[in-house]
Amino acid sequence: MKLSLIHVLVAGALSAAGIANASQEATGAGASFPAPLYSKWAADYNKATGVKINYQSVGSSAGVKQIDAKTVDFGASDAPLTDEELKKKGLLQFPTVIGGIVPVVNIKGVAPGQLKLSGQVLGDIYLGKITKWSDPAVVALNPGVALPDAAIAPVRRADGSGTTFGFTNYLSKVNAEWKDKVGEGTAVNWPTGAGGKGNEGVAAFVGRLPNSIGYVEYAYVKQNKLTYTQLQNKEGAFVSPDDDTFKAAAAGADWAKSFYQILTNQPGKSAWPITSATFILMHKTQDKPAQAATSLKFFEWAYKQGDKTAADLDYVPMPDSVKNVIYKSWNDIKDTSGKVVAK
Repeated sequence: MKLSLIHVLVAGALSAAGIANASQEATGAGASFPAPLYSKWAADYNKATGVKINYQSVGSSAGVKQIDAKTVDFGASDAPLTDEELKKKGLLQFPTVIGGIVPVVNIKGVAPGQLKLSGQVLGDIYLGKITKWSDPAVVALNPGVALPDAAIAPVRRADGSGTTFGFTNYLSKVNAEWKDKVGEGTAVNWPTGAGGKGNEGVAAFVGRLPNSIGYVEYAYVKQNKLTYTQLQNKEGAFVSPDDDTFKAAAAGADWAKSFYQILTNQPGKSAWPITSATFILMHKTQDKPAQAATSLKFFEWAYKQGDKTAADLDYVPMPDSVKNVIYKSWNDIKDTSGKVVAK
Protein backbone atom coordinates (compact mmCIF):
# COMPACT_ATOMS: atom_id res chain seq x y z
CA MET A 1 0.00 0.00 0.00
CA LYS A 2 2.78 2.36 1.04
CA LEU A 3 4.81 1.45 -2.08
CA SER A 4 1.93 2.02 -4.49
CA LEU A 5 1.24 5.38 -2.84
CA ILE A 6 4.90 6.33 -3.37
CA HIS A 7 4.61 5.26 -7.02
CA VAL A 8 1.53 7.45 -7.48
CA LEU A 9 3.24 10.41 -5.82
CA VAL A 10 6.38 9.98 -7.94
CA ALA A 11 4.33 9.61 -11.13
CA GLY A 12 2.34 12.71 -10.20
CA ALA A 13 5.51 14.68 -9.51
CA LEU A 14 7.05 13.59 -12.82
CA SER A 15 3.86 14.48 -14.68
CA ALA A 16 3.80 17.95 -13.07
CA ALA A 17 7.48 18.40 -13.92
CA GLY A 18 6.73 17.46 -17.53
CA ILE A 19 3.96 20.09 -17.72
CA ALA A 20 6.25 22.70 -16.14
CA ASN A 21 9.07 21.85 -18.56
CA ALA A 22 6.70 22.06 -21.54
CA SER A 23 5.72 25.59 -20.54
CA GLN A 24 9.44 26.42 -20.30
CA GLU A 25 9.92 25.59 -23.98
CA ALA A 26 8.63 27.15 -27.17
CA THR A 27 8.93 26.09 -30.78
CA GLY A 28 9.03 28.24 -33.88
CA ALA A 29 9.65 27.67 -37.58
CA GLY A 30 9.95 29.66 -40.78
CA ALA A 31 12.21 32.20 -42.43
CA SER A 32 15.89 31.39 -43.00
CA PHE A 33 16.60 35.16 -43.36
CA PRO A 34 16.73 35.74 -39.53
CA ALA A 35 17.83 32.18 -38.58
CA PRO A 36 21.44 33.09 -37.67
CA LEU A 37 20.10 35.72 -35.25
CA TYR A 38 17.26 33.63 -33.79
CA SER A 39 19.71 30.77 -33.14
CA LYS A 40 22.11 33.10 -31.29
CA TRP A 41 19.31 34.77 -29.34
CA ALA A 42 17.92 31.35 -28.36
CA ALA A 43 21.35 30.12 -27.18
CA ASP A 44 21.94 33.31 -25.15
CA TYR A 45 18.42 33.20 -23.70
CA ASN A 46 18.85 29.55 -22.69
CA LYS A 47 22.12 30.43 -20.95
CA ALA A 48 20.46 33.35 -19.12
CA THR A 49 17.16 31.68 -18.15
CA GLY A 50 17.36 27.92 -18.75
CA VAL A 51 14.37 28.22 -21.10
CA LYS A 52 14.66 26.40 -24.43
CA ILE A 53 13.53 28.03 -27.70
CA ASN A 54 13.60 25.66 -30.67
CA TYR A 55 13.68 27.37 -34.06
CA GLN A 56 13.67 25.56 -37.41
CA SER A 57 14.88 27.38 -40.52
CA VAL A 58 12.44 25.95 -43.08
CA GLY A 59 11.56 29.01 -45.19
CA SER A 60 8.81 31.61 -44.79
CA SER A 61 6.11 29.71 -46.69
CA ALA A 62 6.59 26.60 -44.53
CA GLY A 63 6.59 28.81 -41.41
CA VAL A 64 3.21 30.30 -42.35
CA LYS A 65 1.83 26.80 -43.04
CA GLN A 66 3.06 25.52 -39.68
CA ILE A 67 1.55 28.39 -37.67
CA ASP A 68 -1.71 27.97 -39.62
CA ALA A 69 -1.72 24.29 -38.64
CA LYS A 70 -0.75 25.16 -35.01
CA THR A 71 2.19 22.75 -35.09
CA VAL A 72 4.48 25.51 -33.74
CA ASP A 73 4.05 28.24 -31.11
CA PHE A 74 5.21 30.95 -33.52
CA GLY A 75 5.80 31.19 -37.25
CA ALA A 76 8.35 33.43 -38.95
CA SER A 77 8.15 35.12 -42.35
CA ASP A 78 9.95 37.90 -44.21
CA ALA A 79 6.90 38.31 -46.44
CA PRO A 80 4.46 40.17 -44.17
CA LEU A 81 0.80 39.19 -44.25
CA THR A 82 -1.65 41.99 -45.01
CA ASP A 83 -3.94 43.17 -42.21
CA GLU A 84 -6.85 41.47 -44.05
CA GLU A 85 -4.99 38.13 -44.23
CA LEU A 86 -4.11 38.32 -40.54
CA LYS A 87 -7.75 38.99 -39.60
CA LYS A 88 -8.95 36.06 -41.70
CA LYS A 89 -6.41 33.68 -40.14
CA GLY A 90 -6.80 35.00 -36.57
CA LEU A 91 -3.10 35.85 -36.41
CA LEU A 92 -1.03 38.69 -34.97
CA GLN A 93 2.19 39.79 -36.69
CA PHE A 94 5.11 41.83 -35.38
CA PRO A 95 8.58 42.71 -36.77
CA THR A 96 11.78 41.64 -34.99
CA VAL A 97 14.65 43.16 -37.01
CA ILE A 98 15.48 44.64 -40.41
CA GLY A 99 18.04 43.18 -42.80
CA GLY A 100 19.17 43.33 -46.40
CA ILE A 101 18.78 40.94 -49.32
CA VAL A 102 22.03 41.02 -51.25
CA PRO A 103 23.12 39.81 -54.71
CA VAL A 104 26.27 37.67 -54.43
CA VAL A 105 28.57 36.47 -57.21
CA ASN A 106 31.41 34.00 -57.69
CA ILE A 107 33.59 35.52 -60.43
CA LYS A 108 37.33 34.90 -60.35
CA GLY A 109 39.25 38.10 -59.65
CA VAL A 110 36.18 40.14 -58.65
CA ALA A 111 36.34 41.42 -55.06
CA PRO A 112 33.42 42.12 -52.67
CA GLY A 113 31.69 45.37 -53.65
CA GLN A 114 33.62 45.68 -56.92
CA LEU A 115 30.81 44.65 -59.29
CA LYS A 116 28.00 47.17 -59.81
CA LEU A 117 24.50 46.15 -60.89
CA SER A 118 21.27 48.03 -61.59
CA GLY A 119 17.81 46.62 -60.97
CA GLN A 120 17.21 46.50 -64.73
CA VAL A 121 20.35 44.42 -65.35
CA LEU A 122 19.72 42.15 -62.33
CA GLY A 123 16.19 41.48 -63.60
CA ASP A 124 17.45 40.78 -67.12
CA ILE A 125 19.96 38.24 -65.74
CA TYR A 126 17.17 36.37 -63.93
CA LEU A 127 14.93 36.65 -67.01
CA GLY A 128 17.64 34.84 -68.98
CA LYS A 129 18.11 37.84 -71.31
CA ILE A 130 21.65 38.63 -70.12
CA THR A 131 23.53 35.33 -70.22
CA LYS A 132 27.23 36.31 -70.10
CA TRP A 133 29.30 38.42 -67.70
CA SER A 134 30.80 40.11 -70.78
CA ASP A 135 27.36 41.39 -71.89
CA PRO A 136 27.58 45.12 -72.87
CA ALA A 137 24.91 46.05 -70.26
CA VAL A 138 27.06 44.61 -67.43
CA VAL A 139 30.31 46.00 -68.87
CA ALA A 140 28.80 49.52 -69.17
CA LEU A 141 28.16 49.58 -65.41
CA ASN A 142 31.66 48.28 -64.63
CA PRO A 143 34.38 50.13 -66.56
CA GLY A 144 37.81 48.82 -65.61
CA VAL A 145 36.52 45.56 -64.06
CA ALA A 146 37.90 42.43 -65.77
CA LEU A 147 34.77 40.41 -66.53
CA PRO A 148 35.08 36.96 -68.12
CA ASP A 149 33.40 35.97 -71.37
CA ALA A 150 31.66 33.23 -69.39
CA ALA A 151 28.05 32.06 -69.06
CA ILE A 152 26.23 33.41 -65.98
CA ALA A 153 24.88 30.69 -63.68
CA PRO A 154 21.89 32.17 -61.80
CA VAL A 155 20.98 30.60 -58.46
CA ARG A 156 17.62 31.15 -56.76
CA ARG A 157 15.52 29.61 -54.01
CA ALA A 158 13.92 26.21 -54.53
CA ASP A 159 11.54 26.61 -51.56
CA GLY A 160 8.81 29.14 -50.74
CA SER A 161 10.73 32.07 -49.34
CA GLY A 162 10.25 35.53 -47.85
CA THR A 163 13.72 36.38 -49.18
CA THR A 164 12.39 35.54 -52.66
CA PHE A 165 9.35 37.71 -51.97
CA GLY A 166 11.62 40.68 -51.18
CA PHE A 167 13.86 40.00 -54.18
CA THR A 168 11.01 39.57 -56.69
CA ASN A 169 9.03 42.48 -55.21
CA TYR A 170 12.09 44.66 -55.86
CA LEU A 171 12.59 43.33 -59.40
CA SER A 172 8.90 44.01 -60.14
CA LYS A 173 9.45 47.67 -59.18
CA VAL A 174 12.58 48.20 -61.29
CA ASN A 175 12.19 45.92 -64.33
CA ALA A 176 8.91 46.22 -66.27
CA GLU A 177 9.38 42.95 -68.17
CA TRP A 178 10.01 41.07 -64.91
CA LYS A 179 6.78 42.51 -63.49
CA ASP A 180 4.78 41.47 -66.59
CA LYS A 181 6.28 38.00 -67.11
CA VAL A 182 7.16 36.76 -63.60
CA GLY A 183 5.93 39.12 -60.90
CA GLU A 184 6.45 38.80 -57.15
CA GLY A 185 5.81 36.14 -54.55
CA THR A 186 7.37 33.74 -52.06
CA ALA A 187 7.58 31.31 -54.99
CA VAL A 188 7.53 32.27 -58.68
CA ASN A 189 7.96 30.53 -62.04
CA TRP A 190 11.64 31.25 -62.53
CA PRO A 191 12.64 31.68 -66.21
CA THR A 192 16.15 30.38 -65.44
CA GLY A 193 18.49 29.23 -62.69
CA ALA A 194 19.28 26.40 -60.29
CA GLY A 195 17.45 26.19 -56.95
CA GLY A 196 18.97 26.08 -53.46
CA LYS A 197 16.99 25.34 -50.28
CA GLY A 198 17.02 28.17 -47.79
CA ASN A 199 19.45 31.08 -47.65
CA GLU A 200 21.89 28.37 -46.52
CA GLY A 201 21.47 26.42 -49.78
CA VAL A 202 21.82 29.45 -52.06
CA ALA A 203 24.95 30.61 -50.19
CA ALA A 204 26.52 27.13 -50.50
CA PHE A 205 25.61 26.89 -54.20
CA VAL A 206 27.12 30.30 -55.09
CA GLY A 207 30.20 29.57 -52.98
CA ARG A 208 31.11 26.52 -55.05
CA LEU A 209 29.72 27.36 -58.52
CA PRO A 210 32.05 29.49 -60.72
CA ASN A 211 30.45 32.48 -62.53
CA SER A 212 27.25 32.17 -60.48
CA ILE A 213 24.99 34.85 -59.03
CA GLY A 214 22.49 34.46 -56.20
CA TYR A 215 20.68 36.44 -53.50
CA VAL A 216 20.89 35.93 -49.73
CA GLU A 217 20.33 37.82 -46.49
CA TYR A 218 23.44 39.83 -45.55
CA ALA A 219 24.34 37.71 -42.48
CA TYR A 220 24.91 34.79 -44.87
CA VAL A 221 27.22 36.96 -46.99
CA LYS A 222 29.37 37.61 -43.92
CA GLN A 223 29.21 34.05 -42.54
CA ASN A 224 30.16 32.46 -45.86
CA LYS A 225 32.61 35.18 -46.97
CA LEU A 226 30.70 35.67 -50.22
CA THR A 227 31.33 38.39 -52.81
CA TYR A 228 28.52 40.95 -52.63
CA THR A 229 27.70 43.44 -55.37
CA GLN A 230 26.86 47.13 -55.18
CA LEU A 231 23.33 47.98 -56.30
CA GLN A 232 21.96 51.15 -57.86
CA ASN A 233 19.18 52.57 -55.68
CA LYS A 234 16.12 54.68 -56.45
CA GLU A 235 18.17 57.90 -56.35
CA GLY A 236 20.63 56.48 -58.92
CA ALA A 237 23.43 56.06 -56.38
CA PHE A 238 25.44 52.82 -56.15
CA VAL A 239 25.44 51.57 -52.56
CA SER A 240 26.95 48.67 -50.65
CA PRO A 241 25.00 46.58 -48.12
CA ASP A 242 25.49 47.35 -44.42
CA ASP A 243 23.39 48.26 -41.41
CA ASP A 244 23.56 51.99 -42.26
CA THR A 245 22.12 51.51 -45.77
CA PHE A 246 19.44 49.13 -44.39
CA LYS A 247 18.56 51.71 -41.72
CA ALA A 248 18.30 54.44 -44.39
CA ALA A 249 15.84 52.29 -46.38
CA ALA A 250 13.64 51.77 -43.31
CA ALA A 251 13.61 55.44 -42.28
CA GLY A 252 10.21 56.17 -43.86
CA ALA A 253 8.33 53.14 -42.47
CA ASP A 254 5.21 54.02 -40.44
CA TRP A 255 5.10 51.11 -37.97
CA ALA A 256 2.49 52.82 -35.78
CA LYS A 257 0.02 52.68 -38.69
CA SER A 258 0.54 49.00 -39.58
CA PHE A 259 3.22 46.33 -39.28
CA TYR A 260 2.65 45.56 -42.98
CA GLN A 261 5.65 47.48 -44.33
CA ILE A 262 7.49 46.72 -47.58
CA LEU A 263 10.95 48.32 -47.59
CA THR A 264 12.20 47.67 -51.16
CA ASN A 265 13.26 50.46 -53.54
CA GLN A 266 12.79 53.17 -50.91
CA PRO A 267 13.90 56.79 -51.43
CA GLY A 268 17.12 58.06 -49.87
CA LYS A 269 20.60 58.57 -51.32
CA SER A 270 22.15 55.90 -49.08
CA ALA A 271 19.16 53.47 -48.99
CA TRP A 272 19.90 49.81 -49.81
CA PRO A 273 17.27 48.90 -52.44
CA ILE A 274 16.40 45.37 -51.25
CA THR A 275 15.78 45.91 -47.54
CA SER A 276 13.25 43.86 -45.57
CA ALA A 277 11.92 43.48 -42.08
CA THR A 278 11.31 39.97 -40.78
CA PHE A 279 8.18 39.04 -38.82
CA ILE A 280 6.79 36.72 -36.15
CA LEU A 281 3.26 35.29 -36.46
CA MET A 282 1.19 34.06 -33.50
CA HIS A 283 -2.45 33.10 -32.99
CA LYS A 284 -4.55 35.72 -31.20
CA THR A 285 -6.51 33.00 -29.38
CA GLN A 286 -4.11 30.58 -27.73
CA ASP A 287 -4.88 26.91 -27.02
CA LYS A 288 -1.46 26.69 -25.32
CA PRO A 289 -1.18 29.96 -23.37
CA ALA A 290 1.87 28.81 -21.38
CA GLN A 291 3.92 28.28 -24.55
CA ALA A 292 2.63 31.56 -26.00
CA ALA A 293 3.73 33.38 -22.83
CA THR A 294 7.15 31.70 -23.08
CA SER A 295 7.47 32.83 -26.72
CA LEU A 296 6.55 36.43 -25.86
CA LYS A 297 8.96 36.49 -22.88
CA PHE A 298 11.72 35.36 -25.24
CA PHE A 299 11.00 38.12 -27.75
CA GLU A 300 10.70 40.70 -24.95
CA TRP A 301 14.15 39.60 -23.72
CA ALA A 302 15.47 39.78 -27.31
CA TYR A 303 14.18 43.35 -27.75
CA LYS A 304 15.70 44.40 -24.41
CA GLN A 305 18.95 42.39 -24.39
CA GLY A 306 19.55 41.30 -27.99
CA ASP A 307 20.14 44.52 -29.96
CA LYS A 308 23.95 44.23 -29.81
CA THR A 309 23.80 40.63 -31.03
CA ALA A 310 21.54 41.74 -33.89
CA ALA A 311 23.89 44.59 -34.83
CA ASP A 312 26.95 42.30 -34.62
CA LEU A 313 25.29 40.06 -37.22
CA ASP A 314 24.44 43.14 -39.36
CA TYR A 315 20.71 43.19 -38.71
CA VAL A 316 19.10 46.50 -37.70
CA PRO A 317 17.25 46.38 -34.35
CA MET A 318 13.79 47.92 -34.18
CA PRO A 319 13.72 51.45 -32.69
CA ASP A 320 12.43 51.71 -29.09
CA SER A 321 9.33 53.58 -30.28
CA VAL A 322 8.43 50.59 -32.50
CA LYS A 323 9.15 48.10 -29.69
CA ASN A 324 6.60 49.94 -27.52
CA VAL A 325 3.97 49.58 -30.28
CA ILE A 326 4.83 45.85 -30.46
CA TYR A 327 4.46 45.35 -26.68
CA LYS A 328 1.01 46.98 -26.81
CA SER A 329 -0.04 44.72 -29.69
CA TRP A 330 0.66 41.66 -27.52
CA ASN A 331 -2.41 42.50 -25.42
CA ASP A 332 -4.43 41.02 -28.33
CA ILE A 333 -2.96 37.56 -27.67
CA LYS A 334 -5.30 35.85 -25.21
CA ASP A 335 -6.16 32.41 -23.89
CA THR A 336 -9.50 30.75 -24.69
CA SER A 337 -11.15 32.47 -21.71
CA GLY A 338 -10.10 35.92 -23.00
CA LYS A 339 -7.24 36.48 -20.53
CA VAL A 340 -4.16 38.29 -21.87
CA VAL A 341 -1.28 35.83 -22.18
CA ALA A 342 1.67 38.27 -21.89
CA LYS A 343 2.78 38.80 -18.30
